[in-house]
Amino acid sequence: MRIIGGKYARRVIKPPKNLPVRPTTDLAKESLFNIMNNRIDFYDKSALDLFSGTGALSYELASRGCKEVIAVEQNFQCLKFINKTADEFGILTIKAFRYDVFRFLKSTPKKFDFIFADPPYALPNIPEISELIFANHLLNENGWMVIEHPKEVDFSDQEYFFERRKYGQVNFSFFNFQKNE
Repeated sequence: MRIIGGKYARRVIKPPKNLPVRPTTDLAKESLFNIMNNRIDFYDKSALDLFSGTGALSYELASRGCKEVIAVEQNFQCLKFINKTADEFGILTIKAFRYDVFRFLKSTPKKFDFIFADPPYALPNIPEISELIFANHLLNENGWMVIEHPKEVDFSDQEYFFERRKYGQVNFSFFNFQKNE
C-alpha cells in the first residue's frame, strides 16, 4: 500500500498483518482520486474518513492538501496505527478518533467538503450511512461523498446520488450535495 499523489506521494504504508481491515486497493484508490480530482480541489478542504482502517485514505487526503482530515475508526489497534503512521510521516492535519461511526454521525456538529466511507462489506445497514450524513447536514454545499460498498448495495434511489463506478470487486457510489433552491 502506498500514498498515490500529493506531498507524501510514493510513501509506503505498512500495516501489521493482524489488523481486521480490507484496505482499498491502490488501483481502486488511484481511480477514485482520478475521478475526484476533476470534481474537487482538495487543497484547504475538510474531509471525513469513516471506517478508516489503516488510514490509507486519510493519508491520501492529507497528502493532497486537505486542511483537516477526521479519521473515525472503532478498532483501537487501527487507531493506534493511524496515529503512529501520521506521526512518522509528519502529517499534522489528521485527527483520528476511536468512535462508533453511526454514533459519530449522529453527534458531530462539524461539516465537511469531502466524506469517504469504507464500511465492512458484511455491515447490514450500509445505506444508513448516507441517510445519516444528509439528515444531519454533514456535507457543505457542493460537497462530495463517496461510499465503498459490495455490489449488492444500491444507492441509486437516494437523494444526491450522482453515479456508481466499479473497479474489480470494489464499488464506489458518489454523492454530490447541492442545495435545492
